[in-house]
Amino acid sequence: MPMRHSVTKVVIPAAGLGTRFLPATKALPKEMLPVVDKPAIQYVVEEAVRVGLPDVLFVTGRNKNALENHFDRATELEAILMRKGDEERLQRVSESSVLANVHYVRQGDPLGLGHAVLRAKAHVGDNSFAVLLGDDLIDPRDTLLERMLQVHDQRDTCVVALMEVDAAQAHLYGIATVEPTDEDDVVRVRGLVEKPEPGSAPSNLAIVGRYVLKPEIFRVLEGTAPGRGGEIQLTDALLTMAEDDAAGGVHGVVFRGRRYDTGDKLDYIKANVMLACEREDLGPGLREWLREHVLEMERQPEVGLAT
Repeated sequence: MPMRHSVTKVVIPAAGLGTRFLPATKALPKEMLPVVDKPAIQYVVEEAVRVGLPDVLFVTGRNKNALENHFDRATELEAILMRKGDEERLQRVSESSVLANVHYVRQGDPLGLGHAVLRAKAHVGDNSFAVLLGDDLIDPRDTLLERMLQVHDQRDTCVVALMEVDAAQAHLYGIATVEPTDEDDVVRVRGLVEKPEPGSAPSNLAIVGRYVLKPEIFRVLEGTAPGRGGEIQLTDALLTMAEDDAAGGVHGVVFRGRRYDTGDKLDYIKANVMLACEREDLGPGLREWLREHVLEMERQPEVGLAT
């Protein structure tokens, strides 16, 4: 059973072009790239629903019709499966259309993550809310979002998810400067910098794609000037919130669990392999093949290399 908490709404920004996966994303939204046999975005919605957040707002852009269709009824396909008596596939097809109470708003101009979050203001209102980025999949056995909601309710604060990253990769993330609290996995955020220059990161604690935000963030975003890349950076607004003790500041939950970055080609492949290995129907055969293939590659390093 999901725990009871004050947050009920989730915002999922999904307006990006997915240029890192071209040409696969030329006609297919990056959020719809399959991870094993479900689109990546469905895992994210399932995570929200699992912790009791069934009200989901997608902030979309042009050419995202496939995403909207996925969370709608596919009546013709369902009718065909029903006539065939294929109950298993019928259930798998229909589950996404009843998974959550889904809403959509267009971002319009692609002005950054902060701007995408700001577009949710009318839907969220004067309530705290969660933001889940579709590129980050959190293993369902880990309780990151649930823990963040707990910290938000206990401390009346904005909460970000933090993970330790290799120093050589720090320039790819928003990086936090923190101080400890009385809980081992919770820190107070004192500084934030978006994608620092290589070698200049103030720590190795990176913000990953989970946030629980107080509604005051909208006021701050409205006054946030475009930053890095000419975009309105959510990191810049969170820095302002971190400096405001009266608003509760910003805290971070340090996550040491299993995260899959489907926005990176190599990690996307790893996510497919790792999640498939956990499946009862796929895992045994895949793990056996992997063992055999690795041994073969060690004997003949050129085996399996693409030309």
